Amino acid sequence: MRWGRPFERGAFESPAEQVAPLLLGARFAHTTIEGTVAVRLTEVEAYAGEGLDPGSHAHRGQGRRNAVMFGEPARLYTYFTYGMHVCANIVCLADGLAAGILLRAGEVIEGEELARRRRGDAVATRDLARGPARLAKAMGIPLSDGGADLLSSPYALERPETVAVHAVSARTGVSGPGGSLEYPWRFYLPDDPTVSPYRAHVPRRRLPLS
Repeated sequence: MRWGRPFERGAFESPAEQVAPLLLGARFAHTTIEGTVAVRLTEVEAYAGEGLDPGSHAHRGQGRRNAVMFGEPARLYTYFTYGMHVCANIVCLADGLAAGILLRAGEVIEGEELARRRRGDAVATRDLARGPARLAKAMGIPLSDGGADLLSSPYALERPETVAVHAVSARTGVSGPGGSLEYPWRFYLPDDPTVSPYRAHVPRRRLPLS
């Protein structure tokens, strides 16, 4: 696949669910002192903002941890999941509003050797960045990079030359009023082996009162 011009910041001033499909097939790269790892994005999820989306970190308003989501678009929003893994998101909407796109999976197209050192020699090629935590680890994205500009060094984000044909589903493991199907904002490249397995939200069972 070939890539065209870099994304412009204005492309991220729209709602996340409109921007997300445009990222499929895009080249996303991160350069560190170790070298560059780039992926072709194959799966993303959109999240709306304050008061609009129970699955979003911005749903209950701005705080210290999610302040980046309310800032300039095309910035990196990072967070820990399970207290140990970093996930990478792209901020959308104008400054002062909040929305984001979770980068769920990608195909490593540059720097495979470096990605493998970070992920482990025994990891299958398709699994190097197959899942949001794996993607961040393969690319060497630290939690401390939250707020970084994804349109300038050490990051790069380039449009695919052609718009990718994509599929849509409910988001992975996310609940909300009426269930996760109310938010069909997971976008992915169908039949691509690097797309992560879909897992529906499973509500926690409450023990009966004795």
